Amino acid sequence: KNLTSKSGSKVAIEINNQLVGFYSLTSQIRNGLKEDLSTLEKTYNLSIISGDNDREDQLIFNQLNIPNRYYNLSPTDKLEYIENLQFNNQKVLMIGDGLNDAGALTQSDIGIAVSDDVNYFVPACDIIIKASNLSNLSKLLNYSKKSMKIIWIGFILSFAYNIVGLSFAVSGSLSPIIAAILMPVSSITIVAFTSLSTRYYYLKNFD
Repeated sequence: KNLTSKSGSKVAIEINNQLVGFYSLTSQIRNGLKEDLSTLEKTYNLSIISGDNDREDQLIFNQLNIPNRYYNLSPTDKLEYIENLQFNNQKVLMIGDGLNDAGALTQSDIGIAVSDDVNYFVPACDIIIKASNLSNLSKLLNYSKKSMKIIWIGFILSFAYNIVGLSFAVSGSLSPIIAAILMPVSSITIVAFTSLSTRYYYLKNFD
C-alpha cells in the first residue's frame, strides 16, 4: 500500500492481510542546491513548474525563496509557460529530469537535462548535467558567460588579423610566401588562445 501524509510518502507492508510495518519516504534538497539557488535568484527570475501536486511545496519548496511555483502541470502546460515567457521577450533556461519535460526543454532557449547517468540519452536538451552536480548551476552559468566573452574576443582578434593582412597585401608589401606562413599561424594563435582561456576559467570555476 502507498500512503501519503504531510511528512512524506509511506509504503506499508502487509503479510496475510496484517500490517507488519512501513517505510517512510521523504524528499530532500540536494546538498548545496539551496545555497546555489540563493545565488542565482539575485540575478535571474526563477520559477518552479512541476507536474507533481503541491504536497512537495510543504516538504521542500517552502525552504527555497522562489516566489513563482506552479503544480499539477501537464507537459503541454509547461511548454505553454515557456512560450509565454518568450512572448514577453524573456530568455528562458529550462531544467528538467524526465520525458514529460521534453517539449519545454526543446522550446526553451537553453535546455538542461538532469540525469544520474550522463551517458544516458536525453532528448531535446543542450546540456546534460549529472544530478549530483546540480548544485554547480551558478558556476556553470558563470563559466558559460566567460566562455562567450572569450569567443567574441577570438572573433575580434581574427578580424584584426585579416584587416592588417589585407592592408599589407593591398599595398604590395607582403609577399605570397610570408602570407602563406602567417595565415595558419594566425589561425593557430586564435585556437590556442580560446582553448587555453576556456581551460583556465574551467579550472578556476570548478576546481
